[in-house]
Amino acid sequence: MFSESTKIKRKINVQDFILFLRKYSQEQIECTPHTFFRLSTAQREMYTCEELKKILISQTPFLVGLQNNQNHAAFYKYQGKNLKIILKINNRKVNIVTFYFVKEWQIPKI
Repeated sequence: MFSESTKIKRKINVQDFILFLRKYSQEQIECTPHTFFRLSTAQREMYTCEELKKILISQTPFLVGLQNNQNHAAFYKYQGKNLKIILKINNRKVNIVTFYFVKEWQIPKI
């Protein structure tokens, strides 16, 4: 289902990830045109860029990993579901590449 480039190559300590993410202001966290491509119009109204930023800033992921393509994958429990957020992080900003809900069996065992 997942390509080799999106496979997680290294687990990242959740607390280290939270401390790292806090170095960025809310203005430095951005959505891209690609962020919402998987969603219907109704879902786009429910899951906004502001809502995703709020999750990143205020919630604790249960798993974080670095993918082979150098993007970060952060997994959150959100509204009773498993939410996977893909991030491209550089020294000036955090781009939310995409996000989607995954089934329990789709959570990597790392």
